[in-house]
Order: sequence, then structure tokens, then C-alpha cells
Amino acid sequence: MNYVASIGSYAIMIKEVFKKPTKWRIMKSLILKEIDELIFGSLGILIFISFFIGAVVAIQTALNMTSELIPKNLVGFATRQSIILEFAPTFCSIIMAGKVGSYITSSIGTMRVTEQIDALEVMGVNALNYLVFPKIVALLMYPFIIAVSMFVGILGGWVAATFGGHSTSADFTEGLTLDFIPFHVTYAFIKTLVFAFILATIPSFHGFYLKGGALDVGKASTTSFIWTSIVIVILNGILTQLLLG
Repeated sequence: MNYVASIGSYAIMIKEVFKKPTKWRIMKSLILKEIDELIFGSLGILIFISFFIGAVVAIQTALNMTSELIPKNLVGFATRQSIILEFAPTFCSIIMAGKVGSYITSSIGTMRVTEQIDALEVMGVNALNYLVFPKIVALLMYPFIIAVSMFVGILGGWVAATFGGHSTSADFTEGLTLDFIPFHVTYAFIKTLVFAFILATIPSFHGFYLKGGALDVGKASTTSFIWTSIVIVILNGILTQLLLG
């Protein structure tokens, strides 16, 4: 029953976010601040992780090619498919649920605990629009860092395969173009946009409706990470069936 009530409250929150918008002059600065915090602030960690995950995928693929009948370009093919279809859009989103989601929940939750949200509402400001809408708009740029993640992941695979002696550069590059389906990239970006909305709203929900004191801010951050990750994994399965099934 609590889950049903939470879903209802979440839906109401989404509806309220788009009501009574804040003046554009103020909203513009809020959006730019969130882009800096949520997008550019996450770029470094995703580049670092993507490079080494791509390298690991390439190395593991090469080490498991025990038969001479397996074409050498399989290393590049497997790296491309793994990075584009799953790692970049899905696993990066789970990583972002920990980094960005926890930041959103803790920042909004702290405002709730310190009664800053109450002060906004007393002044006649739609607190949900003021706090959540800039995060939704900022995360519309999320596909940008996922595209960077895809490129860096494949680059990491190429570096590990060629300099590690597991594949030649020509074979790896041939594998990258082998049976390439452009819709797979479209599919990845569609997932990315859906996950971006989840990353902006579920952590905001847990922060905005926080009850308790400072200690509960940490608990809410953990809970929001768990639920954001669960929803991302479930939606990943649904979207994969709908778009590729």
C-alpha cells in the first residue's frame, strides 16, 4: 500500500513541477548551474570508468577466443556491442544514480530539513518547479556524456587490444564496422533520455518529501539510489523488449 501511495505522490510531484514556472531570468541561471554540477561534474568519472571497462571487455573477449576458427575481428565487434548497447547507457546510468542521484537527494533534503523549501513556498514560489525543473532540463544533455562514454569505451578497448597484443589495429577496426546497425545507437540514446528523466525525478522526490532531521538525509540518499537503480534496470528490460524485441 505504501508503494502505491509513493507512486501516486511521485506522479503528483511530476505534475506540479510544470505548474507556475519560475521567471526565465532566474530559471536560466539555475539551469546553467545544474548543467555544470550534474553534467560537466560527472564527465571525468565516466571517462575514467568507460576507458577501463572498454579495455577489460576487449581483453576478456580476446582471452576467451580459444579456437582458431573464431575471426580476429570479434574483439572489436564485441567491444562495440557491449559498450553501445549496455555499458554506456545502462551501467553509466547506475553509476550516475550513485553520484548525481545522491547529490540531488542530499541537496534538496538539506533544504527541506533547514526549512528553506518552506521559505520558498511562503514567498509564493513553486518550490518543485524551482528545484526540480532545472535538473530535468540539465539532464537533457545526458546523452552528450553517454556519447563521450561510448567513444572512450571503444577507445579503451582498442588501446588494450592493440598494445596488449590481443588484436591488430586493422582487425579491431574491422570488427567495429562489422554488421553495424545504426538503430542500436538510436536505441541507446532513447534509453539514455528515459534514464535521464528518472535520474532527475526519483532522487528529487526522495529529497523533497523527506521527513526527519539531518540524519535522515543520508538515509534518503541511500534509498533514492536503490530505487533509482531498480527503476533503471526494470525500464532497461522493458525498453530493450519494445525497441529490439
